[in-house]
Amino acid sequence: MRIDLHAHSNASDGTDSPAELIAAAVTAGLDVVALTDHDTVAGHAEAADAVRGTGLTLVPGAELSCQVDGISMHLLAYLFDPVEPAFAAERELVRTDRFRRGRAVVERCRELGAPISWEQVQRIAGNGSVGRPHIASALVEAGTVASVSDAFTQEWLANGGRADVRKHETDPVTAVRLVRAAGGVPVFAHPGAVKRGRTVSEQVIADLAAAGLAALEVDHLDHDEETRERLRSLAAELGLLTTGSSDYHGTRKTVRLGEYTTDPEVYEALIAQATGARPITG
Repeated sequence: MRIDLHAHSNASDGTDSPAELIAAAVTAGLDVVALTDHDTVAGHAEAADAVRGTGLTLVPGAELSCQVDGISMHLLAYLFDPVEPAFAAERELVRTDRFRRGRAVVERCRELGAPISWEQVQRIAGNGSVGRPHIASALVEAGTVASVSDAFTQEWLANGGRADVRKHETDPVTAVRLVRAAGGVPVFAHPGAVKRGRTVSEQVIADLAAAGLAALEVDHLDHDEETRERLRSLAAELGLLTTGSSDYHGTRKTVRLGEYTTDPEVYEALIAQATGARPITG
């Protein structure tokens, strides 16, 4: 089985619609794909409709924006009850503040000389929740930077960069508990991605494990082999599973869907922990 547990649609900052993502997963020869848009489940219904008759299994999920000790991090949540009140309210709070933050970042970019507009960023985002990748695409369109990745530097949009503006992000221990209370399974996304900025300490990961974290996402484009081995060792020490995922964003990133995958036994162990929802098989 080929299993990719981290992919985005244009319900957040991917470029494929949820239906196009399902079609791409079938073309890529995947058996299982997880839809994990940022802080939203808006793409779930379309993806569930699209998966019918394909033979593909869809794992509904989300990627949550968290922060601890001033460090941003992401938590993948799988198979939670999307209408459980406490977790739904926290996702709504994050999404609302994402809009405020987006407008503020665009204004910072304009003050720094980038000829972009809020209307342009909204056009790029479409129906998705506006995020920094949409602003990065606007900077590319304006000729300010050569690529989306070039926008994520201290010069522009990186954490702590000249145009960065902080947003509401959930405490990760709270997030783990919210996911578990909604019947879901929490996994720490790309915990060693140093190119994105500062990463959390091993003590923070141990605290998350004690709170109910299920796994670390180890095989990821942003992890070199040394980082992967360190994370595997830490996961074993803490009794956590390890996953692999592409973190696919369509044409917004170069990584291919299914470029990194999760072991079938790990997948089965993860879904066995879920009580909020079940995978959807077409």
